[in-house]
Amino acid sequence: MTDYHFYEPREGHRLAHDPLNSIVAPRPIGWISTRSSAGILNLAPYSFFNLYNYKPPIIGFCSIGWKDSVDNVEATGEFVWNLVSGTLAEAMNATSATVPAEQDEFALARLTPAASRVVRPPRVAESPVSFECRKSQLLRLTDSQGADTDAWLMLGEVVAIHIRQDLIREGIYDTAAAEPIMRGGGPADYFRLAPDSKFQMYRPK
Repeated sequence: MTDYHFYEPREGHRLAHDPLNSIVAPRPIGWISTRSSAGILNLAPYSFFNLYNYKPPIIGFCSIGWKDSVDNVEATGEFVWNLVSGTLAEAMNATSATVPAEQDEFALARLTPAASRVVRPPRVAESPVSFECRKSQLLRLTDSQGADTDAWLMLGEVVAIHIRQDLIREGIYDTAAAEPIMRGGGPADYFRLAPDSKFQMYRPK
C-alpha cells in the first residue's frame, strides 16, 4: 500500500514547514501598487493572487491581515497589478519588508512610478505588464462554520492594460518571454517560467 502523510489542518501539520503553499505552487505574484487617500504610494507583493474572470477581466489578491494595500484600495477604490519578471525579483522582495505606512516602497526598492492612464495609483515602470484596476468586491473570508478569518480577498476589474511591445509576437502575447517568476513554498522558494517548460494541449471538440 502507498504510504501518505495525513493531517487535519486545524490540528497542525507536524512538519518543519506548512506544506500547503508548497503544494499549491507555483503561484503568480500579485505585485500591487496603491495610493493612499493622503497620496502616499505603496507597493507590496501577494502570493495569494490570480485571474478570476475574462469579461469583464477580474483579478484578486488575498491579504492575511488588514494591510496597507487593502486599506488603500478600500479608501480609493483603485490599484495596479504589476508583473514580476526575473530581473525584478530582488526589487519585489525588497517591497515585502514590513515598514511604516508612510514609507514609499517605490523609493525603498529604487523603482520608478509611472503614471497610469485610467486610475490614480502608478504602475511600476520597470514591469513588462501592468493592469490598472478598480475595486469590484472586498470579501472577508470565513471558515466552514461561518466564522470570520483574518484574511481579506480584494477583487478588482481590470480597466486598462499595459504590455511591453516586444512581448507580443504575431499578435500573441508570449508568456515565457516576460520571464515571470512565481512563488513556491517554504520560506524562500520561487520558480522561473522558461520557454522549454511549455507544452500544448487543445480542448476536445
